[in-house]
Amino acid sequence: MTVLPVAPRATTDPSAGRASRPAGARGRDWRMALEIVGFTAPALLLFAVFVVWPILRAVQFSVYRWKGFGPLVDFVGLQNYVSVLTDDVFTGAVGHNLLIVVLSILVQLPLGLAIALLLNRRMRGQGVLRTIIFVPYVLSEVIAGVVWFQLLQPGRGVVETLLGTVGLEGPFQGFLGTPELAMPTLIVVLTWKYVGLAVLLFLAGLQGVPAELSEAAQIDGATWWQTQWRVTIPLLGPTIRMWAFLSMIGSLQLFDMVWILTGGGPANATTTMATFLVNEGTKRQNYGIAAAASVVLFVIALVMALLYQRFVLRRDTDDADAVRGVR
Repeated sequence: MTVLPVAPRATTDPSAGRASRPAGARGRDWRMALEIVGFTAPALLLFAVFVVWPILRAVQFSVYRWKGFGPLVDFVGLQNYVSVLTDDVFTGAVGHNLLIVVLSILVQLPLGLAIALLLNRRMRGQGVLRTIIFVPYVLSEVIAGVVWFQLLQPGRGVVETLLGTVGLEGPFQGFLGTPELAMPTLIVVLTWKYVGLAVLLFLAGLQGVPAELSEAAQIDGATWWQTQWRVTIPLLGPTIRMWAFLSMIGSLQLFDMVWILTGGGPANATTTMATFLVNEGTKRQNYGIAAAASVVLFVIALVMALLYQRFVLRRDTDDADAVRGVR
């Protein structure tokens, strides 16, 4: 009887696998680990110092009644959070932030998309037009806010002067001084300031749309508008969703333009969460309440970002995973 040789059984001991690896491979793993640590450590250190540590300190300040000087001794627990969440000014500020989020997307999205589609076509002066549209976004918020504050001065501002030349008259207290007009005026200024970013991102996204698809649609008899609506815009979906995410986060954290133009007034008509906490901290010296408001702002922004990531941006991730799986 012939006895067949039996192959040795594969060991499941992980140490055996590690011991069988050549010394050169283990050395490369160590070098790669050291490179990763070396490149990421400075960024992680900066993130810890300028992001994590301030957040932890804000949480600490938020449970004390503190005027900005002296040790933290007057512990009040969650009382500062109760004061913030029951404050009509703060709840109104939350509503203003959410209103700015919605209006910024509803106004800037179609406007920026239309301008991007127009500038994506061959025309004379295309580069000049792109520069003119993008320049407001490059300007700092302080400069842009001061310029618009001067333009909108009641009685002697350029805007009211131009209205007077066509027989119209501006409001007595000015556009920024009238509670009913302050927020719409702020939305106009924000659109002027930030629509350039939308145009820039959409133009960059349009460069990735294959020209063959548009040509095929035109051969099939589609008009230019039908091609844009059914071919180009759907392919811009990931870019549009990413821009909307940036616009949402920026609107929740809005401070500079509001502080310069209105300071949150008149009669808290344009107060945002950021201006509320700055007012409480720097003007009223209620640093505990200001810290609690900053923590609430952080939680709202974080929750909205996570929800957006979960229900909107996840679609792009799933599509990318599907493409990699097909490949």
